[in-house]
Amino acid sequence: MDATEDAASRRASAPPATSGLFRQALLGRLRPVEPLEALFDAATRPPLPLPPRLEELYGGGFGLPDECLYGNFVSTIDGVVAIPAIPRSNTLVAADSEGDRFVMGLLRALADVVLIGAGTLASSPKGTWQPYKVHPPSADDFAELRRRLGRPERVEVAILTGRGSISPEHPVLEAGALVLTSDAGAARLEGALPAASTVVGVGEEATLDPRGVVEALLERGHSRILSEAGPHTFGDLLGARLVDELFLTVSPLLVGDRGHLSRYGLAEDVDFAPPGLRGRLVGIRRHVEHVFLRYEFAGREPSAR
Repeated sequence: MDATEDAASRRASAPPATSGLFRQALLGRLRPVEPLEALFDAATRPPLPLPPRLEELYGGGFGLPDECLYGNFVSTIDGVVAIPAIPRSNTLVAADSEGDRFVMGLLRALADVVLIGAGTLASSPKGTWQPYKVHPPSADDFAELRRRLGRPERVEVAILTGRGSISPEHPVLEAGALVLTSDAGAARLEGALPAASTVVGVGEEATLDPRGVVEALLERGHSRILSEAGPHTFGDLLGARLVDELFLTVSPLLVGDRGHLSRYGLAEDVDFAPPGLRGRLVGIRRHVEHVFLRYEFAGREPSAR
């Protein structure tokens, strides 16, 4: 898993101050947020103690295992999650969905740690990966949810960088983050990062072993891991059978394909066919023109976790 090559970001967490999202967030505090419409729900996880407003907005109860790794992506109708030639293409793909921002915030609020790659970090220069930033109207409820779960106020952010190629000036590092890298990457970053951040070496190779990454997070007490890394890292996690669930938002866009490497799907540089990696559909929700799918994956190798 070479996170330095994972340049396709799932999507930016904090938009520039000049964008319309901040203004929309302020308006969201003044007008009702429309709840998601539950169309199908076969999830069997015991419900978590969501505050009433979050349960209302999600369209029902929500459960996750105490120990799990779950991913969150948004894709177009034709399966594109990123367009390398377009900066911040994830914003285009998401098609300005408040429902998507709410679900992203909820998934972050439930996590012990948000896992991102170096490419995601670089493409989001002001990103914090905190739940309240992505959906400010729900900030108080997200904070209450974390109190009910006995989690700290701030979600830890873990950054993958095989070679230690990250900018020490990024604000998420100033706030304190966990950097997972190779032994050589750890040596490169020694003394270079803000004191609030921690560097952990997870092996000699610059291509990080996804199992070593997950084990390092579990050893730090992070049992609920949310992956917001790009499609190369997510492909590695799927290939190692480490993913328990996938939350996939489908936006009402078609973007086509201009040829080799012009578009990315949600799992890159990994081949599951034949027979393919099968997920079990356990949830369908709708918000305006966006559809929210939830899949469970079976067959994780016990030794991995």
